[in-house]
Amino acid sequence: MTSPSTRLLNSNATESTTQAKSGGCGCDSPSSATVERDQKLEERIAKHPCYSEDAHHHYARLHVAVAPACNIQCNYCNRKYDCANESRPGVVSELLTPEQAAHKALVIGGKIPQMTVVGIAGPGDPLANPEKTFRTFELIAAQAPDIKLCLSTNGLMLPDYIDRIKQLNIDHVTITINMVDPEIGALIYPWVHYRRKRYRGLEGAKILHERQMEGLQALKDADILCKVNSVMIPGINDHHLVEVNRVIREKGAFLHNIMPLISAPEHGTHFGLIGQRGPTPKELKEVQDNCSGNMKMMRHCRQCRADAVGLLGEDRSQEFSKEKFLEMTPEYDMEKRQEVHDGIEKFKEELKVAKNKALAGKKFANSPKILVAVATKGGGLVNQHFGHAKEFQIYEVDGNDARFVSHRKIDQYCQGGYGEEASFEHIMKAIADCKAVLVSKIGNSPQEKLQEAGIQAVEAYDVIEKVALEFYEQYVKELGN
Repeated sequence: MTSPSTRLLNSNATESTTQAKSGGCGCDSPSSATVERDQKLEERIAKHPCYSEDAHHHYARLHVAVAPACNIQCNYCNRKYDCANESRPGVVSELLTPEQAAHKALVIGGKIPQMTVVGIAGPGDPLANPEKTFRTFELIAAQAPDIKLCLSTNGLMLPDYIDRIKQLNIDHVTITINMVDPEIGALIYPWVHYRRKRYRGLEGAKILHERQMEGLQALKDADILCKVNSVMIPGINDHHLVEVNRVIREKGAFLHNIMPLISAPEHGTHFGLIGQRGPTPKELKEVQDNCSGNMKMMRHCRQCRADAVGLLGEDRSQEFSKEKFLEMTPEYDMEKRQEVHDGIEKFKEELKVAKNKALAGKKFANSPKILVAVATKGGGLVNQHFGHAKEFQIYEVDGNDARFVSHRKIDQYCQGGYGEEASFEHIMKAIADCKAVLVSKIGNSPQEKLQEAGIQAVEAYDVIEKVALEFYEQYVKELGN
């Protein structure tokens, strides 16, 4: 998109990405109908940063906080309003009316033309606030028809609103499903409020499970793409998530997002107050890997605030507070937005060429897998200064591929302690299992500290996969010496 990135890739852009595939009689080739179906599916997710790992490097989203009420209680949730430094579901700075939310969408759609999705994810449950939720979507759809509409729900009331969701052309729905066994659910959900009655313990978990399964099936029947979020809670549902994955796949879920429990006493959640820990990055990756053979896994989730703005991995919500955006006049120009999107797609093609060229290089037989951390501002490039990184993308690299597997935030929540030493301590904790950190620039002092910890700093401004594979080749050679 930006000129430096485009110049970086122009030298590769003229090379063809098409390679002849050897192979027999072609009996195993996919049918034209299958190819067409897959192409249509790709088109549906191509600009949705949550449903497409590729899109999340380039396209932005907006969450509008119009749904304060919730109909279940989760032991990992406390919908306290605000701490601007926190990024976790259920946290918002300000509640909006549907009219304010639509105005905000138009303002941001003009200011951030790569914003392609407006979602409602809370701070409560959108379908526990159906009037506000659907009124918001109606207003946005009428004024910004090129924006995708998306909602996230616990699924309790989902079966009742499938027709309304379909009518409004809401093509992406996320359900949080943490269990398919109510016995486990009773350890996660203290109560469920359904049909004007509160059900506690196992009884409530059974109702929630039945409604979630009914809603999941209804989404499949309505041809609405469904992402399932699951919160991984060590000792409670961690070993159970493989079964959750199997069930949701059979019922037609498109994508599974297994997220780590966020648990700290200062958040005031039940799990936080009783000392329930979250999973380590290694534990999380192991469960994700165990489920990845069954269906597509989402590994780039940022567990966003209910008022998040911008690319995944950045939060520009403070730029668009209610006081600020209500004073702004929307400059929503669909033609200009399309020009930006066309530029993004052109850049993505150039990036694809550069990736293919990097992956076509020298291969290593029986090569060990290592992790590398990447400082990036997006665009699929190593393009961020080490000292400016608030998170690192983690790639698993061997002699044949460099594959994105997760992201790790630095000082993700209010932890206290500022200054260089405190920050570096958190960075080391986040990337301790990595062999290298890829950055556009790094100072001498942190570089030396990384070296002492056995982590090599690699300075570059290039395609992530290219830099990662070049480091890997060097790493393997040094191992052999």
